[in-house]
Formats: sequence, C-alpha cells, structure tokens
Amino acid sequence: MNFQQLRAVRETARSGYNLTEVAQLLHLSQPGISRQIRDLEGELGFEIFVRAGKRLTKLTPPGEALLPVVERLLLEAENLKRVAEDFTAVTTGRLSIAATHSQARYALPTAVRDFRKLYPQVSLTMHQGSPKQVAQMLLSGEADIGVATEALAQYDQLVALPCYRWTHSLIVPPQHPLLQSHEPVSLEQLVAFPIITYEPGYTGRAHIDEAFRVAGLVPDVVLSAMDADVIKTYVELGLGVGIVASIAYDEERDRSLRAIDARHLFEINLTRLAVRRGSWLRGFAYDFIESFAPTLNRKLVERSMAGDPIEI
Repeated sequence: MNFQQLRAVRETARSGYNLTEVAQLLHLSQPGISRQIRDLEGELGFEIFVRAGKRLTKLTPPGEALLPVVERLLLEAENLKRVAEDFTAVTTGRLSIAATHSQARYALPTAVRDFRKLYPQVSLTMHQGSPKQVAQMLLSGEADIGVATEALAQYDQLVALPCYRWTHSLIVPPQHPLLQSHEPVSLEQLVAFPIITYEPGYTGRAHIDEAFRVAGLVPDVVLSAMDADVIKTYVELGLGVGIVASIAYDEERDRSLRAIDARHLFEINLTRLAVRRGSWLRGFAYDFIESFAPTLNRKLVERSMAGDPIEI
C-alpha cells in the first residue's frame, strides 16, 4: 500500500470515475491509474469500485467505507509536510484562498495587502467561485481558507467561523422615485419595480427571497448575477432597482448611483471563514485569518477546530 494508490482512489471518486482526468491530474497513464487501483484492491481483498466493462461507475459498499479513511490518511500526510515547513521555512510557502466575488472584490483586499507586507515570500493564490465551489475547493485541498456568506456552514467536514455581519442596500439611479420617500422604503414599494440582484445561493440572496415570501409578495427579478459590479452596471442602464451587499457601494466610485439602506427589509447576513476540519494550518495562515477577521485570533481558531463553537 502506498500514497500513490490512495491518491488514485481519492481522485477517481472526486472526478466522477473519469480515469482520463485522474491520469492527467496525477501525471500517470490511464492504465497506470487502473493498475494502482487494482493493486490496492488485491492487497485489501475487495473491490473498491463497481465496474461496467472497463469503466468504473461507482463505489462498492466496502469502497464507500474505505474512502473516508483514504481521505484522512492523505490529509494527515499533507499535515506532516506542513508541520515540517512550519519549523524549517517559517516565512515562505504557499497560501490558497477561495472566496466568492463579493468577498474577493470588497472584503479581502485590505487583508491581502497587509499579509503581503508581512509575508512577502509567501505565494498567495486567490480562487473565486460560488459558495458551493468555495466549499468544494476546501474539501479537495485546493484551497486552505474559504470565505463566503452562504453554504460553508452546511458541511460537517469544514470548520466555519463567523467573521462579520452585513446588510443589503438598494441601488438606484439619481432621481429614482424611491429616493423621494421621506419614510423607510417598504417591500410593498420595492416590489413595484423590476429587481436586479444576486443569483440564488450568492451573497444573502436567500434572505432577500425569504423576506418577499413572508410578506406574500412576488418580486419581478429581471436579472440576477454573481457580481455586484454587473448588477450596478444594469441599474445604471435603467433596467431596475439593484439589491447588493452594502459593502459593494462606494459613494465616490459609484457617482452615477445612489444607495438606500435596506437593513430593515432583509435579515442581517453573516460572512464566514472556513477551513477543512483536521487540516494543519501554517503559522502565516493564522495571521491571514486574524488580519481579515481580528476577532479570530489563533487561540480562538484552534479552539473551534477542536470542537469549541465560536459566536460573534
């Protein structure tokens, strides 16, 4: 039994049983991947995958029981490397961050800037994706730290830490009728206009939908996007009222738009930072986390990873 065999099993399951993809990832031939799996099956005494001819189609029941063990072994092997690096290369290495567009564009830049000043020799990689993609990048080991508002707390394999709370704003052109109201804008007023907001699963969209549902109203969502800048562009064109994270509006930068506080309309949102449960974080990873969310110092993060919940 060796790590190459274990990686072949793990990546085969992750890729949807596509051995061509696994071969490219592990820099082996497809027959080489098949042989690695067969050799491990021979050593264990059972088949890990169900086969249809030469194709692998799913995990066998023993394979389903084996996969979490394989994942843990490979995670601990990676942890061994990181422990060694933490003592032999304190200020060098790699750190991979996965985040949604809103977090990468509006929330993370200051932390990235400060981290680069502190650790100029650490190679920092930024991945963007949907909340579910951020979670998958953490689970696969592609990312060390993930930041998103939705989805991260739904995975038992992740430790999701609360960072900060935020609200939505309505974005409109100057002279828009909603700006003329002397009272806080109501959902009944808002629903009279076309709506432009985030795609389902992004940046608090669930709270937006829930507010309308509870009020018995059906908004006319004419356009949805994952990117607040895209939403603002179409608001500028007069297509509708935008609903975006308040942090996405900047009075100086967005001079052709106006913002209306919507915290009274939609539930407050919570952005979370997540790491994979059981992973070893380099010292500089803890420093990045604290730079982004000062309440999350190393002691608190380690407590949470040990199972002690944290609230803000």
